[in-house]
Amino acid sequence: MAKHTPKHFKPEDCSFRTSIGGQALIEGILMRGPKKQAIVCRTKDGLVEKTEELKLIKDKYPILGVPFLRGIFIFLDSMVKGMKALTYSAELQPEEEMGEPDKLDQWIEAHFSAEKAQKLVIGLAVVLGIALSIGLFVFLPALIVRLINWNKTFSQPLINLLEGLLRVGILLGYMALVSKVKDVKRLFSYHGAEHKTIFCYEHGKELTVENVREESRFHPRCGTSFLLVVVVVSILVNLVFNFLVPLENVFARIGCHILLIPLVVGISYEINRWCGGHDNWLSAVLSAPGKWLQHITTNEPDEGMMECAIRALELVIPQEKGSDQWGS
Repeated sequence: MAKHTPKHFKPEDCSFRTSIGGQALIEGILMRGPKKQAIVCRTKDGLVEKTEELKLIKDKYPILGVPFLRGIFIFLDSMVKGMKALTYSAELQPEEEMGEPDKLDQWIEAHFSAEKAQKLVIGLAVVLGIALSIGLFVFLPALIVRLINWNKTFSQPLINLLEGLLRVGILLGYMALVSKVKDVKRLFSYHGAEHKTIFCYEHGKELTVENVREESRFHPRCGTSFLLVVVVVSILVNLVFNFLVPLENVFARIGCHILLIPLVVGISYEINRWCGGHDNWLSAVLSAPGKWLQHITTNEPDEGMMECAIRALELVIPQEKGSDQWGS
């Protein structure tokens, strides 16, 4: 295993925050740096690496990189790139483990070229993922509260608060439930390997399994934490909006919740970005719930998982000193 010690670190310097982030894959890790991203997966033949240059939409359209607007497009871009990486990691697994393709997959393969079929599948997955999120975190809480409040005795602020608490409960329950699935447990262990490796890099230590193992798996700049921030921010935004524009009709409220999603995502991204670049009592308070959630969404990794994460990180560390500084 190759070793790499960041040149711009001093052994005692632990304040560096990198913009490099990652994602757990099926038996692998995706790491994304300022200029490129790398996928490293473990197969029966060893580690498989794939590196590609990043094309950021803000480079083509600078207006999309301004605060509060950038979070929306970064979130969508991350979803698409993450789904592509997951698909790639799944294709590397033995065919007997992947199972037979379902009827929809067979129909797509029969009517489209391999490249178009992949784009269609990824597009459908992203759309279905967004639809599922809206169904679970917007429609379901609103309908449950409507059933509870069948005689319409609750005040509008109480209705909004109950819907918000249900969103938090659904998120925690969903994460706890899927964490019991065997394959998801391994996915969450790779998630832990990603966090521990990034911490090791930020602390200026040599990227070895021994050093990575000592690090914490609870990282303040985590995508899973971002989801929890989104849910909490949605509660506050909807409380304010419904106070200014009271809506008694449940379907009108649901429609407004959906229209406010871009604003919620934009605010949530800026909160996460600010917390990632600061170390004070406020950032600690704001990042604490996300770290608690990581007790569910991360597990301790084994040596092979840490090797994957180390190699993926090595492939995206920029040559230019400090160019991956958080917020740069």
